[in-house]
Amino acid sequence: MNESISQKIIAVCDEKIEKKGENVGLSFYAFFSNKNDNPELLMEVAEWWIMTHKLDHFEKAVKIREMVKSGL
Repeated sequence: MNESISQKIIAVCDEKIEKKGENVGLSFYAFFSNKNDNPELLMEVAEWWIMTHKLDHFEKAVKIREMVKSGL
């Protein structure tokens, strides 16, 4: 994933964790607005989430943040 979306994922995870605690879960849709204004990027993140890492629809924000930070 590109640096811009990686930073956004980390920021969204940080925000969700701060507001709802360490056990908060999220889906990859959490990183996008309700508009389909960047389908290529949405598909890139969906592929990373679903195909590459075989993640469930909802995952712990802490897990996703650490995966992105580590470059997985």
